[in-house]
Amino acid sequence: MARVPRSVLSTAVAAVLVLVGCLVAAYLLRPAAPGSAGGPSTGDDALRCGSEACRAVVRADVGADSVELVVGGGVGRIRIGGPGGPNVVESTVVDSGAQVDGQSLECVSSKVSVCLVRGKSGDEVLGEVLVGRDGTWTRVQTRYLATGGYLGLHDVDGDAVADVVAVQLDCDQDVCGKVHAQVFSFTGGKEPLGCTAPVGTAEQLPGWPAVAPATADLSPCGA
Repeated sequence: MARVPRSVLSTAVAAVLVLVGCLVAAYLLRPAAPGSAGGPSTGDDALRCGSEACRAVVRADVGADSVELVVGGGVGRIRIGGPGGPNVVESTVVDSGAQVDGQSLECVSSKVSVCLVRGKSGDEVLGEVLVGRDGTWTRVQTRYLATGGYLGLHDVDGDAVADVVAVQLDCDQDVCGKVHAQVFSFTGGKEPLGCTAPVGTAEQLPGWPAVAPATADLSPCGA
């Protein structure tokens, strides 16, 4: 049998190598399938709560932003998304052991938006507040406690910024026979705006079940 010239073999090998190279390049440059890896995950599995992936509890849209409470392993996070970019802060309410559910987030959208995260701790309610201005959110460095089991938002002083309304037990020598509403403002300093007069039951407070006192209902707390 006649031998194939070496130049012919070299040409054939080169052609095979070129073909293999083209096939590899075509495979590497193929379009990625939907949902395939190509960047950071944006799901809950991208955010850790302690040793676990966070799970969503409740979410609210606030203007162009979204605020979401996520938990896992006894740890809580508040995830904020919007044109200003993503932001995540720890939830001191969840970290304190308070129980949260689908009613644990209340937000009021305004020029200065306010979100209240609250959780049950026995018969009491713990709360923390985030304030949003022009897409930038900050947490108020105060944690709120409602011994009477109610914590909510309402613009009491009429400045277009929601205030925190807490129902407190009114106790005398460890006998708590009445309740009153205590109001905190973010624009009026750290001291409460005031308190309502004590009443026999929470149902007698203005606006119940969404307690909404007016400024005329308030007097200095403890007076």
